[in-house]
Amino acid sequence: MLTAPAPTGLLGRARNAVAADAGRGLLLMAAAAAGLALANSAAAPLYFGLLAARAGPLTILHWINDLLMSLFFLLVGLEIKRELLVGRLSRPAERRLPVAAAAAGMLVPAGLYLRVAGSGEGLARGWAIPAATDIAFALGILALLGRRAPPSLKLFLTSVAILDDLAAVAVIAAVYTEALNFVALALAALTFGAMLAMNRRSVTRLSPYLAAGGLLWLAMHEAGIHATIAGALTAAAIPMRGARSSAASPLERLEHGLDPWVAFAVVPLFGFANAGIAFPASGLAALAAPVPAAIAVGLFLGKQAGVFGAVRLSLATGFARPPSGASAVQLYGASLLCGIGFTMSLFISALAFEAPALVEQAKLGILCGSAASALGGFAVLWLAHRRCDAAVASAAHPPISRANEQGLER
Repeated sequence: MLTAPAPTGLLGRARNAVAADAGRGLLLMAAAAAGLALANSAAAPLYFGLLAARAGPLTILHWINDLLMSLFFLLVGLEIKRELLVGRLSRPAERRLPVAAAAAGMLVPAGLYLRVAGSGEGLARGWAIPAATDIAFALGILALLGRRAPPSLKLFLTSVAILDDLAAVAVIAAVYTEALNFVALALAALTFGAMLAMNRRSVTRLSPYLAAGGLLWLAMHEAGIHATIAGALTAAAIPMRGARSSAASPLERLEHGLDPWVAFAVVPLFGFANAGIAFPASGLAALAAPVPAAIAVGLFLGKQAGVFGAVRLSLATGFARPPSGASAVQLYGASLLCGIGFTMSLFISALAFEAPALVEQAKLGILCGSAASALGGFAVLWLAHRRCDAAVASAAHPPISRANEQGLER
């Protein structure tokens, strides 16, 4: 039986990238759906019992959220650093549009959350939950559209999500930190300083950085700062020297080695463990509660209003250039996809609220707001492509007027 040869060259790499993005998104969706199904089935006691079981000093859920997600933050930090130094965010002209979109895409949802939820009973602590974008989910949806979405739209969406993640890391470090252990904090500072010193001395082996990163994780965990921030700080210390030649860059070596583990193991496991919420007997009526309503409104309405509003204003004033080949409707569809806040929103919700009931309400709002944004963005981009096809077909085959018909008859 003959098999088609593997695609090579630029086209082959592009197809592989689309397939990878779609696979990541679909795997995360399947993992989240499995967790949600188990939480609402007869196996719910087993599911929740497993996550609450202790393994040493922490529960299984805490190991996933505190240790494994540090690898996620390490990968995010590596991607951010590479993009800022040599990637699509390295040039001021290319940064303007995603920076404006990401900033407004965080401020507007946060403001809407506070407006809907109010400030009573510690509810204001959840303001950052609808401000985050899930890059895996959003790019997965975009990849499912294939050629219906121009490549520039993926670049724009990725840039916005990366800047979004950078801001989210800063918010977690600055806002969701309680009482500090200053001895452990001093040890964390010394460790991070040693990592930066290794960078300055041109140490290019990864093992010293990873060993120091493990010590940094322990120190930050004891200091009272969420330990996942150690992943982002470790990424900041990894050298990017030789980045023009990717094979010589320690940062890219680590990024390429870490990416499949995070995409196909860490993030789906996190989704499986955190998406499992037992739906209340009242059904969707539970969305009327302040927390889920505020989060759903922030993700679905706030994100699209902030991102698309910033895009339109930036283009109208000449502050930034539009993505090539992307129409206004397609940019609106991408703005809707920015409302998929799944992974980072779930992560922040566990930090924002101590009461389990509020965490469960937050998860309900995240699931509903993210689902509405995903379906809305997919529908808009699908219909926008069909309209473009119809316009191209009309231009290629214009209707024949009555006068032309008579001329043809003669």
